[in-house]
Amino acid sequence: MTVLLLILSVITGVFLGKHFGKKEKLAKNLLILSAGFLITICLNEVFPQVYTSAESNNLGIFVIIGVLLQMILEALTKGFEHGHFHHHSEHNILPAALMVGLFIHAFIEGIPLANEEHEISPYLLGIVFHNLPISFILGAFLFNRKGESKNTSSYPSLLIVALFALASPMGMLLGNYFHPNLQPYFLAIVGGIFLHISSVIIFESNKNHNIDWTKIGLVVSGVSLALIMHLFHQHPH
Repeated sequence: MTVLLLILSVITGVFLGKHFGKKEKLAKNLLILSAGFLITICLNEVFPQVYTSAESNNLGIFVIIGVLLQMILEALTKGFEHGHFHHHSEHNILPAALMVGLFIHAFIEGIPLANEEHEISPYLLGIVFHNLPISFILGAFLFNRKGESKNTSSYPSLLIVALFALASPMGMLLGNYFHPNLQPYFLAIVGGIFLHISSVIIFESNKNHNIDWTKIGLVVSGVSLALIMHLFHQHPH
């Protein structure tokens, strides 16, 4: 079920991006909604699990490592995770670099899934909710470029989608070979990644620094969804 959800979240997002990718406002709203959801999962689920573990003393440095790692990956993805694909010409983003950046990002997120106690955990749903807007943007970029026919898909584009869809399941597979005591360290790194991505999306300056009530409403909606899920999730004692 976990692997299926991970793959379907990418395929669904890419499909929507291919057919609705020209609606830039929709992509941005999905990102903001997911950012509210993701930062709540990060602060309400991931970090408590990290800092209540037996190895919690020095885990803050691994959160920082996650933040820095995501900053490095964005040099490859050019801010795809933030919806910045429209700020760059096609020549500024190499499919190979994009593929590597997104693959590493998703692969690392998948590692902690190997030791999750519940098959459908808040952490998993955070990744799934996070995958949808990124995949939407990816599908819009890959299949709506100039000269790209709507009825044909280049093999490099399909390869990028396939690798991105399989990255987290592959990370989960590798996670089975790590000792469970390392779980807090991987969660701390992913928590840093989540924190960086969601905070950048949420706190990006609005035009002329005016209050954007739509953005605030979407963030609150994402936070509310995560909190509702938190209420119904059974946490281990």
